[in-house]
Amino acid sequence: MNFSLSDVSEKGKSIRSLYNIFFEHYGPQGWWPLEILKEKGSNGYHPGDFSFPETSKQVFEIGLGAILTQNTNWKQVEKTLSNLKEKTDLIPENILKADVEDLKAWIKPSGFFNMKVKKIILFTKFFISLEGKVPSREELLALWGVGEETADSILLYGYKAPVFVIDNYTIRIFKRLSGKNEKLNYTDLQNIIFKAFKNMPLKEKVVVFSEYHALFVKHAKEYCRNKPLCNGCILREHCLY
Repeated sequence: MNFSLSDVSEKGKSIRSLYNIFFEHYGPQGWWPLEILKEKGSNGYHPGDFSFPETSKQVFEIGLGAILTQNTNWKQVEKTLSNLKEKTDLIPENILKADVEDLKAWIKPSGFFNMKVKKIILFTKFFISLEGKVPSREELLALWGVGEETADSILLYGYKAPVFVIDNYTIRIFKRLSGKNEKLNYTDLQNIIFKAFKNMPLKEKVVVFSEYHALFVKHAKEYCRNKPLCNGCILREHCLY
């Protein structure tokens, strides 16, 4: 599996192979974690169960999580969601009824609470206005504070849309595999992955995209860190770093 960022057909083959290597090694990740599953005794994740989200409330929670996780780690987001669950039951209308200063205090663990409280309020109003409709990517991107990664996370994990989420972990791993420090554009890299799975049935594509993004994160945290742990890495024989 040699990565060549200049040859699309080879990219497709390599990208599919990379998914198989990740999945065989790490197994299903069960993203997106939900508070309701924690109440039932799990850690919030649901590996192998793609029935979630099951309710509009869970879709809303995923949207909140996608916004709150900007510029922070998930452990801090979990603290925030736990606060919001306790104070508002994660009901959109309750979020809007809450005092802004209280909201800031509840979301403080996620950092940047002055900006994030504004983002959350705007998203909540938008979510209510949808009345159950699936938003377009353009509508999400039009919201202040919602960028491509956040919008695609909401669409993939909240609405089961066949979009692929690109994040810094994805870019880091592709750069190291290719041995090139070239700038990777979000849209270009996303389109390359789309092409690799273009003939896959829609429902299967959603499952693969959901797992693949989570697997990139898993591998980046396990081995492909800022300072990589190359010894023992499952991609060592394929990597040009």
